[in-house]
Amino acid sequence: MDSIGRKILPHDVPQNIVRNPEGETYFITICCVPRGANQLACDDIWRAFVETIVKRESDGDLRCGIALAMPDHFHALLSFCGEKSMRQVVTAMKSWMAKSGGIRWQRDFFDHRLRGWESATEKAHYIRMNPVRAGLCEKPEDWPYQR
Repeated sequence: MDSIGRKILPHDVPQNIVRNPEGETYFITICCVPRGANQLACDDIWRAFVETIVKRESDGDLRCGIALAMPDHFHALLSFCGEKSMRQVVTAMKSWMAKSGGIRWQRDFFDHRLRGWESATEKAHYIRMNPVRAGLCEKPEDWPYQR
């Protein structure tokens, strides 16, 4: 545990997991500090997010199923398919967004490896409904900060 009582969680795939050559899909959440302040739901910031996702897709580091920015956090379904680890790719994205957009991120990120088609569908629905649940729009398709 660190000084504020948070665990440092590993983001490595356990050795006993047989890797899918297409890349496992992960539900990723990255939060800003302070929570509650709108750092991400802005046109310029969203364009920068899309730019970094497209760049990392073209570099072969990841595949993005869905990505959505809320005011103070980011959700995505990502597969990491290159030589770089999940931690390296997400850290690079966070670093680039911090430098280009002035985003202040919480340390680390949350990841959950999805275990099937139903799970990916459920998580994609959860991600799309996030701005609706937060009262930011009436229908998921109205939220402009998603890909």
